[in-house]
Amino acid sequence: MASLARVDDERRGRVPVDGSGRVSAYWPITDDLSVLRGLVRNYAGDAGLSGVRLQDLVLAVNEAAANVLDHADGEGDVQAWHDERFVTVEVRDCLGHLVPAHADAGNPGVATLRGRGLWLMRQLCDEVKITRDAQGSAVLLRQALGDVPAYD
Repeated sequence: MASLARVDDERRGRVPVDGSGRVSAYWPITDDLSVLRGLVRNYAGDAGLSGVRLQDLVLAVNEAAANVLDHADGEGDVQAWHDERFVTVEVRDCLGHLVPAHADAGNPGVATLRGRGLWLMRQLCDEVKITRDAQGSAVLLRQALGDVPAYD
């Protein structure tokens, strides 16, 4: 299914948050998150991610995309790229309600019914960053391909 990934001309010029310029896959967010999970699983698996680390990334992307559906009127997209060390997935929305400080949200505890998404993403991924610009907000999720993350 990774062949269903596309980078259209409008998105091709966008530089990912890490400045690498690598955008290997692009998918619009739709109501069918099972399709998105499959695309992300296939893409990250083809890049070399496997096992629990692959499952964790897929779950984190699902949570980020669900947040776009719930809080940003469903207007968003997912971009993914990888190198020899990391698989990186950026989930963007067009409203821009998220700000970088949201990435540091603590565990909301058991007394609340909502608000666990960003905390969960931080538990599942090696790195979680939030950026905001004139086009909206972006949640960057990064998973190292090896057993131990090796950041610069």
